[in-house]
Amino acid sequence: MPHADRAASPLASAPGGPLKGRLRAPGDKSISHRALIFGLLALGETRIEGLLEGEDVLRTAAACRALGATVIRDREGRWRVRGAGIGGLVEPPGVLDFGNAGTGARLMMGVAGSHPIRTTFDGDASLRKRPMRRILDPLVRMGTAVVGEAEGGRVPLTLRGPRETVPIVYETPAASAQIKSAVLLAGLNSPGRTTVVERQATRDHTERMLRLFGARISVEPEGAAGRRIAVQGQPTLRGTGVIVPSDPSSAAFPLVAALVTPGSEVVIEGVMMNPLRTGLIATLLEMGAEIERLCEREEGGETVADLRVRASRLAGVEVPASRAPSMIDEYPVLAVAAAFAHGPTRMCGLHELRVKESDRLAAVAAGLAAAGVPNAIEGDDLVVEGLGGKVRGGGTVATHLDHRIAMAFLVMGLAARDGMRIDDGAMIATSFPSFVPLMRELGAEIRDA
Repeated sequence: MPHADRAASPLASAPGGPLKGRLRAPGDKSISHRALIFGLLALGETRIEGLLEGEDVLRTAAACRALGATVIRDREGRWRVRGAGIGGLVEPPGVLDFGNAGTGARLMMGVAGSHPIRTTFDGDASLRKRPMRRILDPLVRMGTAVVGEAEGGRVPLTLRGPRETVPIVYETPAASAQIKSAVLLAGLNSPGRTTVVERQATRDHTERMLRLFGARISVEPEGAAGRRIAVQGQPTLRGTGVIVPSDPSSAAFPLVAALVTPGSEVVIEGVMMNPLRTGLIATLLEMGAEIERLCEREEGGETVADLRVRASRLAGVEVPASRAPSMIDEYPVLAVAAAFAHGPTRMCGLHELRVKESDRLAAVAAGLAAAGVPNAIEGDDLVVEGLGGKVRGGGTVATHLDHRIAMAFLVMGLAARDGMRIDDGAMIATSFPSFVPLMRELGAEIRDA
């Protein structure tokens, strides 16, 4: 059974000595998905270095193969994709099973749904709970037929693409890079110009990669904080080289661990510094974190830097809702940092956390409560009453098949008096397969529970 629950792997973390050393977080998951997808849509060969080899990204690689690309990993660890080209996708022989990969599934719906083929999407128990209607609505306007779907527009669902995709102007209903990207990717197979309007700018990896592969794209300001992005359909994309920088969402876990574990000093290498992805760092600096950027440079069209992080005395702050798109995946570990801060931290406008791998807002609140940290959900805001260095811990956290909940509360256990336990760490492999061994190399006490 492809979606049978695998055996749970409980883990526990406990206070030990300070964390010391250097590490490189895995390649950025967002860019890894997109590099494979653009390789599928390009002509010629795309060479990818530093691809995140987690389960989510490997599911996208498998989907690219099923849709007509040749995808191989060479002996040096580089990935090579020989694409089918826009308009050249083939109908897959079976279901495209994305496991836990929400980004891969949603972006690929835009790709496959704009081609005259029939594709069925499915995933694990977590992905089956996540809403897809926000992706399907614009695709239907572009001519895609939803042949079948689970209740509420969820997977498993089947799409049949049109003979000719209709270009549209679409205003996204939420600040979501996945919605934006799905529409732009669908627009690549239309005969005209597809435009996406977002009132709040979201991560721009798709736009950067469109340029890198040779698409004609324009990006203009829209309102106070938004953007209007337009792509000309039916370009000839050309395979190219992509260097994947370290994922700031993954680097967030050792970063916060170093901040809250007394005496720690850690260097995290090659972290992407795209301004639409650095909301967590901006927030932690406001809280008093000692984070130093070293050796800033360009890799794969993105600015990267090494980060030196030292244990710091943090103070509670108010995090504005406008910052959410630049740190949407980092709120669970920010909540951990807030628990060790002095005074309350209010994180505003967290509606999108309710539709992630789990209801992350509820899961974070429950995890904090299990650690003895006072907190409250007020509308779409999370308020955490920081306890300074006096977090009790000792509880068991239900991860709900969510890798970021799992890693966040393992980080908490490294500095909480009685440690922490999570009910399952198996899904950590979806985004950060080396998390536990790398943290142990820094001196972290993480063990099977």
